[in-house]
Amino acid sequence: MTTQAPAPLHWKLVIDAADPHTQADFWAAALHYTAEDNSALVERLLSVGALSGEATVEYHGRAAFRDLIAVRHPDDPYDQQTGTGLGRRLLFQRVPESKTVKNRLHLDLHAGPDRRTEEVTRLQVLGARVLREVKEPSGQWVLMADPEGNEFCVH
Repeated sequence: MTTQAPAPLHWKLVIDAADPHTQADFWAAALHYTAEDNSALVERLLSVGALSGEATVEYHGRAAFRDLIAVRHPDDPYDQQTGTGLGRRLLFQRVPESKTVKNRLHLDLHAGPDRRTEEVTRLQVLGARVLREVKEPSGQWVLMADPEGNEFCVH
């Protein structure tokens, strides 16, 4: 009897944010990802009274949830009825408190040594800031912060 390996799990990394839509714009541009279009789902929930108008915003000309939005890898599958990604995703959710301590989890972006400087500059134009450059025997990278102060590294 052969045992079949379990199917890989879909995942999303949930990131607290003061302004989820601005964070989604930053990270979609930073990663070359796509902001999810949940407008069909939002409109459907509004039409049946399951969602109030106060729980929505206009985002890039379409209806969106006010307190959350995700970005997904453009090659990954998604549910065409809801716009929800079925693969690699970052979900930004509104929270009332601001970031106060160092991240316990962060993203590493792998541009490669030949493109690192170019990527750091591009990310700064998008709104990130350099916190420090790191050179250690184990490698070299740039520690950065996104527009809300979440740390990430560019290798």
